[in-house]
Amino acid sequence: MAYKYNASASKSIHRFTDISAEPQDILPPIKGFENMPIVSLEEAVQPLIKIVDEVEQMVWTVKQKCSKTPANNLSIDESASIMLYTLQWPPHRENSFYFILNRTLRTVDRGKLKPWFHYLKLVTLALSKLPSFNGNIYRGVKEDLHEQYSTGNTFVWWDFSSCTRSISVLQTEAFLGTKGKRTMFNIECSNGKDIRHHSCFPTEDEVLLLPARQFCVQGCLNTGDGLYMIQIREIQPPFSLLAPVHGLTTPTQMSQSSTIPKSVQVPISLSQPNRKEPLYSMKS
Repeated sequence: MAYKYNASASKSIHRFTDISAEPQDILPPIKGFENMPIVSLEEAVQPLIKIVDEVEQMVWTVKQKCSKTPANNLSIDESASIMLYTLQWPPHRENSFYFILNRTLRTVDRGKLKPWFHYLKLVTLALSKLPSFNGNIYRGVKEDLHEQYSTGNTFVWWDFSSCTRSISVLQTEAFLGTKGKRTMFNIECSNGKDIRHHSCFPTEDEVLLLPARQFCVQGCLNTGDGLYMIQIREIQPPFSLLAPVHGLTTPTQMSQSSTIPKSVQVPISLSQPNRKEPLYSMKS
């Protein structure tokens, strides 16, 4: 049965709640997509028809919502490729395009990414044309994750990570709220992408982090009432974990000021404690 998309009924919160699903081990780099030709969004999703239910209907939906003159000098296909990522598709978040894409980006079997190559090329090219945001952004989850992020540890978020520039967004009951176990990440990013003009939810002030970003934990604060604030900073890995496309700045191209001294770098643990699937109150 096909479901009719209803933006008012859709809950974008789910895009921000997948942090706890992040693997804590090192995965192979994401590459191969950079060599694909640029095609329309309709063509880019053809290999995904058997992977993402109703993907063609999703594309039609975002094309209808997309401005005929997109911001940032993007083409309609480029803007729609970003909007497709932000689209919440009923009846469950597991049906949404972003959820299936991020789940695939987190798998160790990089062969499963091949059907996504045309889309990855289109969306990363689109994001490369947006101004980079250098500053503090936030994401969170209704869980206590502070023991998994010790000060000095480094880690990689392998999927697209949805964040917000507005800390007040996370304090609403729809996201983290003000009671119970919660973890909020204060992220000092070097190359976030402000996608509000290309989002199904422009009021969320969303900044999107591309896949395979490495971070170092700067500190952790127990603020009381069940809330932990974890401060992290984007750093430069020794080599690119995401193949570059034209115009896209990769972590290895960031300034040396983004690195941390080797003396405080701690290799990421190859094992991870059992966790439930949770986060955003950050978008993933």
